[in-house]
Amino acid sequence: MTDDAYLFLVDDPATPLGTSVAAVGDLACLETPAVQAWLDAHEVTAASAGIRLLPPEETGAIPDGAEKLPVPLSDEELDRLRRALAPGALARVEQELLAYRDCAGDRDALLARAAAAGVPPHRIVELTGEEPRTVASAAAPQGQGRPSDPGPRQL
Repeated sequence: MTDDAYLFLVDDPATPLGTSVAAVGDLACLETPAVQAWLDAHEVTAASAGIRLLPPEETGAIPDGAEKLPVPLSDEELDRLRRALAPGALARVEQELLAYRDCAGDRDALLARAAAAGVPPHRIVELTGEEPRTVASAAAPQGQGRPSDPGPRQL
């Protein structure tokens, strides 16, 4: 996973992937020479319907071969981006959490991704059946450790 958000081009403006730059508001990176050159090279503006933006945790969804550009966002800009995506992003993550109950997937990565997407810890507990301390530990920044024994799962 990268630490940068990505601007990318979509062929069909009706594509539900990402959000428009306009939905996020003013972004400092749009004034940089690199972004201006990229937009000019593709003969688009930041307001174009075919320009989309995704946060770092969602950039794996960008289609292969899509024209894309990594852009650094401030914490405040990243929060605005995540809020602009919240209905779709939260629904996708919640669906994964429900599916998690029936599989052994990578628990810590999924729980951390759900927390990073803004799913409240109590909702993660409800959707996964995991213990609150397990969710809190998995959602904690790296370096603070993980429980070696997560205990029994409650469904």
